[in-house]
Amino acid sequence: MAKKPTIRVRIPKYRIGRIFLFPVLLYFMLVFPVLAFMILKSFPELKDKSGYKAVISIDSTRLITFSDSTTNPVDHFNNGLDVGKKFADIQRDSIKAIVDSLTNDIESAKADSTEDVNISFPASSSKKGSSNAFSDSITALFRFVIIFSTILGFAVNIPFKRYFRRKRLGKTVSPRLYRYCRKFLLFTPLINSGIVLLAFTVVHGIMIYQIRTPEAFTDEIGRRMFSNYLFISLVASLLTVLFIYFWQKHRVHIRYIEHIFTRDELQKRIFGKNTGKIRNRLYIASAMTTLLPLTIVLLYLILSLTPIRDMGDVSPEEMRIMLGRLSDVMGPDVDFTKESGFSNLYYISAFDNTLMFGGIFSGILVSFIYILFFVNWSTADIVRPVNELVESMRKTGEGMLDNYTIVRTNDEIGVMSEGYNMMTSRLREYIFRISQMNEAYSRFVPNQFLEFLGKDDFVDIQLGDQVQKEMTVMFSDIRGFTELSEDMTPKENFDFINHYLGYMEPVIRKNNGFIDKFIGDSIMALFHEKVDDAIDAAIEMRYKLNQFNLDRIDQGKPTIDSGIGIHTGNLMLGVVGGEGRMDGTVISDAVNLASRLEGLSKIYRTPIIISEDTLIKLENPAKFNFRFLDIARVKGKKEAVYVFEVLDGEPEEIKMLKIETKSLFGNGIDHYKNKRFEEALKVFSDIVRINQLDSVAAFYVNRCKNNIQRGIPDDWNGIEVFDAK
Repeated sequence: MAKKPTIRVRIPKYRIGRIFLFPVLLYFMLVFPVLAFMILKSFPELKDKSGYKAVISIDSTRLITFSDSTTNPVDHFNNGLDVGKKFADIQRDSIKAIVDSLTNDIESAKADSTEDVNISFPASSSKKGSSNAFSDSITALFRFVIIFSTILGFAVNIPFKRYFRRKRLGKTVSPRLYRYCRKFLLFTPLINSGIVLLAFTVVHGIMIYQIRTPEAFTDEIGRRMFSNYLFISLVASLLTVLFIYFWQKHRVHIRYIEHIFTRDELQKRIFGKNTGKIRNRLYIASAMTTLLPLTIVLLYLILSLTPIRDMGDVSPEEMRIMLGRLSDVMGPDVDFTKESGFSNLYYISAFDNTLMFGGIFSGILVSFIYILFFVNWSTADIVRPVNELVESMRKTGEGMLDNYTIVRTNDEIGVMSEGYNMMTSRLREYIFRISQMNEAYSRFVPNQFLEFLGKDDFVDIQLGDQVQKEMTVMFSDIRGFTELSEDMTPKENFDFINHYLGYMEPVIRKNNGFIDKFIGDSIMALFHEKVDDAIDAAIEMRYKLNQFNLDRIDQGKPTIDSGIGIHTGNLMLGVVGGEGRMDGTVISDAVNLASRLEGLSKIYRTPIIISEDTLIKLENPAKFNFRFLDIARVKGKKEAVYVFEVLDGEPEEIKMLKIETKSLFGNGIDHYKNKRFEEALKVFSDIVRINQLDSVAAFYVNRCKNNIQRGIPDDWNGIEVFDAK
């Protein structure tokens, strides 16, 4: 038989780098475009704030204002992220130049006037301003989210990478590493997402502290921009943490668990007893792929709006541009001043419109990425367990009961998979018990009965089922068992019988026979394939008897002997009994004759006796050694039967002597049947002298002497009549 090929399970790689870095990249894709959008949106306000004023008042009656023309708005915009030191240095240089040029005029004015001269300049602020708020938050973002979380994440997940790598290479996994992976694998989604959540919490804590610190911002513009940046960062960080959690959870459930947990553990839920819902999973997937990304898109829309009141008093022409033809319907007398209700409306400029579409496109792109991942995860988390369950059902339907499906989820599919495994386990146990019961039944009622009766199962058997078939019947009996059992207790009798039958029963099965019944120490066996099988079984049973006797000798107990009778003929095999108790048996004259032949083995003191019908139906008679024994009419039979002795069951020395004297034995039988008892006595006596253990020849010596001394009836025809069983 060809050896069944070994199926190697592919060990996956344990991924961790991409699970951390890719979601963080998505975070920056969401946050940085919004940040750039807000800076561009606030550019005009930053420009207006970039001027510097020096106020010189003399006698409190004259105000001289100097505007700092050296400051470039672009420089100020660049300092929008760093409004602080560089811009302050430029301002101080400009102011110093102005003060130097005016010093002489001021001194001259003081000489010409007795009034006080007051020169005031805005104090040079030492505050770093909103630029450092942005730079500090971005620095914290890189330090904690990228560096800290990545290093800590790799440290926590390195054991899992080592475990799967060693498994993939076929190397031994240490018990300590295995215990670590078993203990923490199911918690890695929470651990990995928790690491990133902790980093984001620290960053946002720093940002909230900066907002609540008045000295952190030089103007309201920077504070407003930073607040919007904090809001979008919170939303994006929530998306990032959830993305990491669901990605890792997907890989754990779909790829990793079967390589760490045992088969028995995976047949039920290992994720806790709180049942989840597919509906909730779809809700989460929908929120992750639509609501949260659309929140960012909504923020773009809000940031793109500009209040009309920021323009001051609006002319009808400007309002027509903003309201379109609707302004014509309102009439020419409509008040479009800053104090009117129209100032509360919003408009979108051409530049805002461009930025808005750019931001929406960025949000949609990120949403599309989320959709691709979450649809793939949701599909795999639902379809793969269902496919595995269907495949397991198919195998179970084909009779492969040693089969189970992995419970990968904690929702309705997991419950269904767990229920299937429980059902399969109980079905397997039930069928195993049924098989055991059938096996037990077959020990009482052989399976061959079902085959002969044309039944598939024991439950199909009914009282009266029968079939006629030609078979060979064997009877085997222990000689002198009654006297032997008198010296044993009932338990010892049972132990002795079971010990003896333990030697004989396998021989019968080995030679294609089956035991119909045990009758105390007797065995009734049937052979339905070949007559030769019955002779082979009888010969081997004699050899097994010698081994049994050796065991008896070792135990200090006496040896035993047995006789075997074999006959071939038609018999009725069927079910007898009543509705409350039935039994399978065979009923036939052939059965009775086989039993009588076994009884003759005691009289002739020979191990194996067969009938003429058995001898002539052998497929290979030359394989065996026979010797004609007698013509006998047993009790219950009107016709005589020719009986033969099988020599092959004897010990080798006795067997060879019987074969050597076979022709001489035949001459003695011929003299005996022709009433020449003196000649027969002489022949049988010669055989006994040659082989003192030839019990059959000794039997005929005694019979010849009796016939010579007592005579024979006038109607004696050479047929021996046996009235006893």
